[in-house]
Amino acid sequence: MTDIRFDDRVAIVTGSGGGLGRQHALELARRGAKVVINDLGGAMDGSGGNSEAAEAVVAEIKAMGGEAIANGSSVADDAGVEKMIADTMDAFGRIDIIIANAGILRDKSFAKMTTEDINLVLDVHLRGTFKPVHAAWNIMKEQNYGRVVVTTSSTGLYGNFGQANYGAGKLGVVGMMNTLKIEGAKNNIKINAVCPIAATRMTEGLMPQPMLDQLKPEYVTPGVMNLVKEDAPTGMILSAGAGAFSMAQIVETQGAFVGQGEALTAEAVAAKWDEITDTTTQTAFKSGAEHGGNIFARVQEAAQNA
Repeated sequence: MTDIRFDDRVAIVTGSGGGLGRQHALELARRGAKVVINDLGGAMDGSGGNSEAAEAVVAEIKAMGGEAIANGSSVADDAGVEKMIADTMDAFGRIDIIIANAGILRDKSFAKMTTEDINLVLDVHLRGTFKPVHAAWNIMKEQNYGRVVVTTSSTGLYGNFGQANYGAGKLGVVGMMNTLKIEGAKNNIKINAVCPIAATRMTEGLMPQPMLDQLKPEYVTPGVMNLVKEDAPTGMILSAGAGAFSMAQIVETQGAFVGQGEALTAEAVAAKWDEITDTTTQTAFKSGAEHGGNIFARVQEAAQNA
């Protein structure tokens, strides 16, 4: 099996002062990449900030003979993101890989959640993914090369109590990925999502210690390396944790044509509910156009059988 290498590649990993991001950055460096360690150094709720964590990871990379620089910008701040991109280009002259990993939590039940709670989480998770990727997009297009990983969550894909804000942001990055995989294809820009289960600051206290012991952040990273390698897939959601990996997909049933005009009533839809929700014929569409095509295929079938 050929070794996965990133020699001469330049990677930005946001939120890489600790946890998952640190492991991603260290592994990229071990495999030859020049790495930008971006970390605001704030608390888990996004408050505060210092550069100590990012500088420590840079020191680790340099100690192993690698190249890295630290950047303390907030991914939610336009000027900070511009500085992150400028620092990278000044130091290394290109941007090949972005792993958007930075995150915060503001967990509350929906009844107690405030507008500030959702705005802060969306600023970091959704806008904080959009801004660095958008800032580097034209650089990647001109290079005809780019690899991007967004970080989603089981909360976004499936839901968890007390995390409506976090789930909205985490499913939002999947929606972004689904469009960017289409727009980036002609310029060899591939974008994927990782859905990690790992013991980090954000999961402490949520699981028993024996389970946390198996959920080391470094057990997610090998999967992420496969999402940013030369022959990476695109548009994939890779679930990863404890050394196990799986693929998540948004799927849709084949469905049924119910009727049009006066024949189309709520009761008519109810009469065909079992056919509409039949999961034996599910498809993972590659674009919104394919989704629309499925609907019109049912209409055409009905017309042919009329």
